[in-house]
Amino acid sequence: MPQKKTAPFQFDANDVRIESQEPLYQGFFRMDRLRLSHARFDGSYTGTIDREMFLRGDATCVLPYDPVRDEVVLLEQFRPGALWRDQSPWLLELIAGMNEPGETPEDVAHREAEEEAGLEFRRLERICDYLVSPGGTTEMVSLYAGWVSTENAGGLFGIAAENEDIRAHVFTADEALAMLADGTINNAAAIISLQWLTIHRARLRESWS
Repeated sequence: MPQKKTAPFQFDANDVRIESQEPLYQGFFRMDRLRLSHARFDGSYTGTIDREMFLRGDATCVLPYDPVRDEVVLLEQFRPGALWRDQSPWLLELIAGMNEPGETPEDVAHREAEEEAGLEFRRLERICDYLVSPGGTTEMVSLYAGWVSTENAGGLFGIAAENEDIRAHVFTADEALAMLADGTINNAAAIISLQWLTIHRARLRESWS
């Protein structure tokens, strides 16, 4: 006999019992150890679960797109998390920054566009918000597309005091999508935004230009 269909999200944060939260490390990032249990789908509760949790602030990422020239801007910079992979640890990414207290994601987008690429957005369109890796970190990313002119885009950027070293590249949309298809671009924010662009590209070229 087929099982009765049940709607998702029958639980919320009130169905989690946090027994303790112990700080493990506080530096540039923060790590805590949680001991918790949570409701099970059969109505009982799990046993106590130990989890180390990376407490990281939220961030904003933006894909700059010129609808007239049909070009995007991607940033190349070093990422230590890619050091042990069979690839260069210099990645092609979006404009991105951490959300500071009192800032909206749109504020962050405009600030980082100037700092990281010398760009000014004429318009921002929200793509989505997504949890980066909720099994181990609290970070949420707000993802946008931004209307720019790429006519004079490109070059070297970054804040020297923060050891930022960023090269802004201009690619045709087709070039960027080819790098997405062959795996050259392999970070989540860039993948999601370029896939979104494939769906909305024609609309943006009409409505933004």
